[in-house]
Amino acid sequence: MSASDCLIALDQGTTSSRALCFSLDGTVIAQAQQEFPQIYPQPGWVEHDPEVIWATVLSTARQALAEAAAKGFRPLAIGVANQRETTIVWDRATGAAIHNAIVWQDRRTAGVVQRLAAAGHEETVAAKTGLVLDPYFSATKLAWILDAAPGARERAASGSLAFGTVDSFLIWRLTGGRVHATDATNASRTSLFNIHDQTWDTDLLDLFSCPASILPEVRDCAADFGSTDPAHFGLSIPIRGVAGDQQAALVGQACFSPGSVKSTYGTGAFMVLNTGTRPVRSANRLLTTVGYRLGGVVTYALEGSVLSAGSTVQWLRDGLGLIAKASEIEALAASAGDMTGVYLVPAFTGLGAPYWDPDARGAILGLTRGVGRAEIARAALESTVYQTRDLCDAMAADGLSPTLLRVDGGMTANVWFLQRLADILGTPVVRPAILETTAFGAAGLAGLGAGVWSGPEELAALWRAGAEAAPKAAAAERDAAVAAWRAAVRRVLTA
Repeated sequence: MSASDCLIALDQGTTSSRALCFSLDGTVIAQAQQEFPQIYPQPGWVEHDPEVIWATVLSTARQALAEAAAKGFRPLAIGVANQRETTIVWDRATGAAIHNAIVWQDRRTAGVVQRLAAAGHEETVAAKTGLVLDPYFSATKLAWILDAAPGARERAASGSLAFGTVDSFLIWRLTGGRVHATDATNASRTSLFNIHDQTWDTDLLDLFSCPASILPEVRDCAADFGSTDPAHFGLSIPIRGVAGDQQAALVGQACFSPGSVKSTYGTGAFMVLNTGTRPVRSANRLLTTVGYRLGGVVTYALEGSVLSAGSTVQWLRDGLGLIAKASEIEALAASAGDMTGVYLVPAFTGLGAPYWDPDARGAILGLTRGVGRAEIARAALESTVYQTRDLCDAMAADGLSPTLLRVDGGMTANVWFLQRLADILGTPVVRPAILETTAFGAAGLAGLGAGVWSGPEELAALWRAGAEAAPKAAAAERDAAVAAWRAAVRRVLTA
């Protein structure tokens, strides 16, 4: 290793693919990003074209590597972070997907989930996987593809098909089909993986009608995932780190001690709290999941998932045309009065934790003739704030009260949003100096896998605080606002 070495993060997200090169002190030295289309075949259905995912990952990686090389840096290892739960099935011989990727937001299997719950399987799934029964997770998506694609079940039984979340698909493509693997964090989001014994669970495979022959090998988050085919980048680069995007952000935020918590604001919002080597079973519909697995040792986490956060702002821009670009929302929301009485419940694809209602649909409540663009913009931002408060309250009810929240993601560039978040939570909110926490987490895992750092403690030493917001709102104002929000949520719930 030398000062000219760099680590590459491939951050494959829900709306874009990004590649970032980091120097070994955590500085971003090169980056590239490409957005790609969302496919909506029916209401509540969300798909991606796997070939577009691959093309954007390959293109951005090449751009970032070329920029890094021009600055005198050479790649040491690759880390992959990915949108979780999104499901792809491909042909082992050709690498071609047999159906579009079914995205984590997709709700097409809600009826299947309801039947499984009615048959009494919810407790079994929760006990083994730490997850609730919900269309969000990969298992029912995988079964749907196998049933929908002609001949897919027969091909799966013969061993000619492979399943993976996006990380597995990318590893397969990057290595020229030599490696079919995933990491423990992504495996833990499928509803097929027993998080206690760290194996694919035969009972769950039978329950969800998913064949074992289609599954990837599960490895640590910092491990050997093969090396890239030289045809892609002109050289072979080791792949040494993999994690689902939210777990990568947990690593990037240096949440290595039990009780530390981060919340990432991207398309959705995801709060993840480190619970150490002990899995905590939530009584409040939070998820027990794998935070990371290093050296065979599992660190567990408690997670709350908000399905619509940045996508709500995107809807204001693309769906309603209230803003021309996302950055305009801060000034617009700030121009609204302090007490507008307007609440937007963004249940575009149902509600996530702690409600888990896939059939809920969005609403704007409190409309009067005095309501305009500013009030709706404020309500949109506040919807993510209030959903974060719901998650904090659920964690507190489980005996784990966050006293400080580390935040990241695109929405945290909005200072008004940060302050409102602190006001409604009643706790300090800190944004790190390294803003690219998901990508840095992936790069950090690659660095651990490549021996750059001997352990998480050395990686954590690179974390620095950036902006901080302390709560200013009075408790009475906070409580009244939260009560009004929950009254609005009750109006849309179907479960």
